[in-house]
Amino acid sequence: MSLVTFLLQSSWQMMTIAALTGFVSGISSAGLIALISYAISHPLSTSTPMLLLGFLGLAAIALLTSIVSQVVLVRLSHHAVFHLRMRLIRQILASELTDLERIGNPRLLAALTEDVRAITSAVFVLPLLCIDLAIVVGCLIYITWLSWTALLLVFALMGAAVMSCIRLLRQGEKLLALAREEEDYLFDHFRSTTEGIKELKLHYQRRQMFLENAVEPTAINFRRYNIRGLTMFAASSSLGKLLFFFAVGFVLFALPKLISIQPEAISGYILAFIYLTMPMENIVNSFPVISQSNIALRKIQDLGLSLSDRSSLSSPPKAESDWHSLELRDLVYPYQRSPEDTPFVLGALDITFYPGEITFIAGGNGSGKSTFAKLLTGLYIPESGAIFLDKQPITDENREWYRQHFAVVFADFFLFERLLGLEQVNLDHLAQNYLSKLQIDHKVKIERGKLSTTALSQGQRKRLALLTAYLEDRPIYLFDEWAADQDPVFKELFYRQFLPSLKQKGKTVIVISHDDHYFHLADRLIKLDNGQVEFDR
Repeated sequence: MSLVTFLLQSSWQMMTIAALTGFVSGISSAGLIALISYAISHPLSTSTPMLLLGFLGLAAIALLTSIVSQVVLVRLSHHAVFHLRMRLIRQILASELTDLERIGNPRLLAALTEDVRAITSAVFVLPLLCIDLAIVVGCLIYITWLSWTALLLVFALMGAAVMSCIRLLRQGEKLLALAREEEDYLFDHFRSTTEGIKELKLHYQRRQMFLENAVEPTAINFRRYNIRGLTMFAASSSLGKLLFFFAVGFVLFALPKLISIQPEAISGYILAFIYLTMPMENIVNSFPVISQSNIALRKIQDLGLSLSDRSSLSSPPKAESDWHSLELRDLVYPYQRSPEDTPFVLGALDITFYPGEITFIAGGNGSGKSTFAKLLTGLYIPESGAIFLDKQPITDENREWYRQHFAVVFADFFLFERLLGLEQVNLDHLAQNYLSKLQIDHKVKIERGKLSTTALSQGQRKRLALLTAYLEDRPIYLFDEWAADQDPVFKELFYRQFLPSLKQKGKTVIVISHDDHYFHLADRLIKLDNGQVEFDR
C-alpha cells in the first residue's frame, strides 16, 4: 500500500479537493511566471492596468488555493493517521492471543511506534509536496506553450539522467526496507535489555556477549542500511539539481543553435527553470520520507493480524451468574513456541467444574498448567474438542461472552493504574475496603478509580491485582501461582480466608499452586503431568 492509496481510502473526496486546488495553485504560479516573463520582455507594458490586475489576481488565486489545498491535506492526513493508529490497536486487541504471541511484542511495538511515526512524518511533508508538484506541472505547461519542440529536446537529453535518478531511488528504497527489517530485531534486543536487566547486571560475560554478539551487529546493520539508502537519495537529489542547471545551460547556449527560437521564449524558459529549482528540490528531498512511509505501511499490512476488526461488534451479553456446569470435552491444544521447539500437546482433557467449588491445579514445571489456564479462559482456542457452559458450546461467535465469566490473576499479570471497566457507584469506597483487607491501605489510596501508586513490591502488586479481580465480581476466579510472592502470613490469609470467602459467595475458584501443604483445603485436586491429567480427585 502506498501513502496516496492510504489517503484515498481514508477520504477520496478530500483528496480530490486538495488535488484540484493544488493544481489550480500550480497553474496560477505558472501564469505568474508567464506574466513576469512577458513584462520583462515588454518593459512598456508594465504601466498597463490590466497587467497589474492580472498579476494581483493570479497571486491571490495561487495564495488562496495553496492555503485551501494545504489545510484540506493537513486535516485529511491527520485524520487518516489517527484512524490508522486506532485501527491497528483495535486489531491487536481483537486478535487471538496465539496470533499475537506468534507475531511477537517487538514487531507489534515497532508497528505502533516507528511505523506510525514514519507515516506521520510523511504526512507532514505531503501538503507542501502536493503544492510543489502542482507548480511543476503548471510550469511545464507554460514551457510547452512557449515551444513544445524545445521541451521535447530538453526532455530527451534529461531522460537518461532521470532514469539514473530512478535507479538510485529504487536502490535507496530497498536499503531502507532492509533497515526496517533490522529495526524489528533491535526492538527485540531492547525488550531483552529492559526485561533482563537484572540478569545482565549480575553476569559480566553475559552482558558483554549480549552487547557484542546481539545488539551491536544488529545496530551496525541498521546503521549501514540507513546510511547507504539515504546516500542513494542524496545522490539522486544532487543529480536532480545538476539536471536543472544543465537544462538552463542547454536552453541558453545550445538550443538557439538547434532550432529557431525567440529571445522572449529563451528568457521564459530560463525563468521557469530557475523557479522550478526549489519545488523540484523539495520533491526530491521528500523521497526518503515517502519511501519510509510506504515501507511502514507495507509492514503494518504484512503484520498478519489474523482477524478482521471485531471491535465494531456490539458488546457481549452479560455473563451468566446463575450457571450449573463448565465442561471440557476431549479438549486438545498443541503448543509450539518456535519451529525449533518440540511440540507440546495438552490433552485430551475431560474435566467438569461446578459453582461454589475450590479446585487446585497442581503439576511440575512444563506440565501444562499455564497453557491450561489460557485454554480454560478462552484465550487459546482448542485444536479439537469443545468447551460447554451449561451445555452451550463455546465458538467464535460467543467466545467473547464466555471470557467475561472469568476474573483472573496470571503469573505474568499486568497492573493498570486505573480500575478500568468497573461501573460500581461507590467504587472508591469499596476498593478502599478491599485495600484494608489486603493490608496495603497504608501504601495505596484510590481516588476516582485511580491508584495513587503501583511502585510496590511484587507481592504487593499482586494484592492490587487481586483487588481488581475482587471488584470485577465474576462467577469464576482463576489464580495462577498467586501466593508465590506472598509472605507466610499473607499466604495463610489467602488460602484460609480469601478463597473460602469467594466460595461462600458461590464463586468457582481455580488455583494453580505448588503449595501442597494447603491442598487439603480444596474441594478437588487435579494434577497435570506432561499435558495429561494424572489424577482428578
